[in-house]
Amino acid sequence: MVKRKPIIIDTDPGIDDAVAIAIALFSEELDVRLITTVSGNVDVDKTTNNALKLLKFFNKKIPVAKGANAPLIREATNASNVHGESGMDGYDFEEGDMSNLLKENAVNAMYHTIMTSDEPLTLVPIGPLTNIALLLKVYPEVKSNIEQIVLMGGSTSRGNKGVLSEFNIHFDPEAAKIVFSAGLPIVMVGLDVGSKALVYPEDSDKIRGFNRTGEMIYSLFQHYRGIGLKKGLKMYDSCAIGYLLKPEMFTVVDSYVDVELTGTLTSGATIVDLKGYLKKPANAKVCIDIDEEMFRKWFMEALQKCN
Repeated sequence: MVKRKPIIIDTDPGIDDAVAIAIALFSEELDVRLITTVSGNVDVDKTTNNALKLLKFFNKKIPVAKGANAPLIREATNASNVHGESGMDGYDFEEGDMSNLLKENAVNAMYHTIMTSDEPLTLVPIGPLTNIALLLKVYPEVKSNIEQIVLMGGSTSRGNKGVLSEFNIHFDPEAAKIVFSAGLPIVMVGLDVGSKALVYPEDSDKIRGFNRTGEMIYSLFQHYRGIGLKKGLKMYDSCAIGYLLKPEMFTVVDSYVDVELTGTLTSGATIVDLKGYLKKPANAKVCIDIDEEMFRKWFMEALQKCN
């Protein structure tokens, strides 16, 4: 029997978040102990409702804790122009099961889940890093029982929100700086690989026929705004789950990563010192490339395992 890796997913669903969550929940290798929500793609009330709707759809009983409703310092933005007003436009979900929603907030729920675990947990933030930064500042003792943080965010080159900033980091760069400077093992799965993790129309048509989850994902894909399905939809968040389940898909380098906070034109940019100019020790494993065909095969097989 496969030993399942215990994880906490911190998320802002979000269409690509929904796909990543589906893969994680139906993986025999992952044990999702907790889902925490954060503002990002849409506000935290909507992301929390979306997480609860997904669990109802998947018929899974996993605790959900509502997290930060804004960045640590900055004004909140969103990506409803991409994901729709609800964050998951395109499918008529039933209302979520409120019995999955914890009374305690995300930071306290993460603290209790981590500290009561009999083995180290992996944190998988696939949205802005506000909740994770708050956790590490309020409860630094959790570091002793965190195996690693595998995050979707950042870029070694250009951005998708600012010229050089990826959305999750751009949303709350102060939080990202706290996380990268926390001294924990970090894996950064950013735009460089997500932009190559594509779902094309022919893939979407196949996914539709897999199962009930496939039908739902197909419907969401048809309403994914921005770059159309014809050019390929980028499965950013699924790459973080992919790293946990099939790390050999990725080309990874050890590097020092910092976050630009004050640059007039570059706020939110991840400074990935691939050539060692800053003379600082590596604080992250950075995914710089992905085997596109291997990802495509893994992605399709993973979705076939869903109900």
